[in-house]
Amino acid sequence: MDWGMQNRLNQLMPNGKCFFMPIDHGYFQGPTTGLEKPGETVKPLLPYVDALFCTRGVLRASIDPLTSKPIVLRVSGGTSMVGHDLANEVLTTSIEEIIRVNAAAVGISVFIGSDYEKQTLHNLSTLVNQCEDYGIPVMAVTAVGKEIEKREARYLALCCRIAAELGARVVKTYWCEKDFDKVVKGCPVPVIIAGGPKCDTEREVLEFVHDGMSKGAVGLNLGRNVWQSPQPLAMVKALRAIVHDKASVKLALEIFQANVSR
Repeated sequence: MDWGMQNRLNQLMPNGKCFFMPIDHGYFQGPTTGLEKPGETVKPLLPYVDALFCTRGVLRASIDPLTSKPIVLRVSGGTSMVGHDLANEVLTTSIEEIIRVNAAAVGISVFIGSDYEKQTLHNLSTLVNQCEDYGIPVMAVTAVGKEIEKREARYLALCCRIAAELGARVVKTYWCEKDFDKVVKGCPVPVIIAGGPKCDTEREVLEFVHDGMSKGAVGLNLGRNVWQSPQPLAMVKALRAIVHDKASVKLALEIFQANVSR
């Protein structure tokens, strides 16, 4: 592996594990609850995550370049929640811009099984071709749009393997209750767990994260279940303990409770 590629991956995944904080939701949702002022939202959480996943607009407008963690730059988009199909994405950011903002990696969505499957896989391939020349890792996001029922192992395994085959260095995908280990084993590059919709309880979040990590995922890209939590600082500390310290769900809950603000 090229030195630059290896160095960037090590920044993002110290000791092979990672906790990314996504705040890119506005690129298709607009002002998202909890992210009205993204810079203020993430500031107290930054010490406990390994990288931020965001767009160039929020990066420039809201994130302090002197204190930021490494950046995974969202570089696909072009659709919205009120549009016809979330899968109809294009590349939004040039390689020059990626380098200009000193991104440690880039992230792009692929929509396998949608009407735009070929288009989004072509976006991924084009991005890999550009970024490999500069040692910048590409994270493929196996997105499903509004079709929540697609979050099952056979489909997720298909998505992850295709993304890896096309050159993604890391794949972000959803956890599934059954056979998640098969999703990970079928993917030759590291798999990161997506957060998905906000869970009802803290235990629910910690349990699915712990299960995914125990079945081979290298980390998390999880946002709403942190910054939409009534106790975001307690939640980020509990999740970090699972990812980097192999904490049990029981211990993670104890860490959460110990950090609840009264």
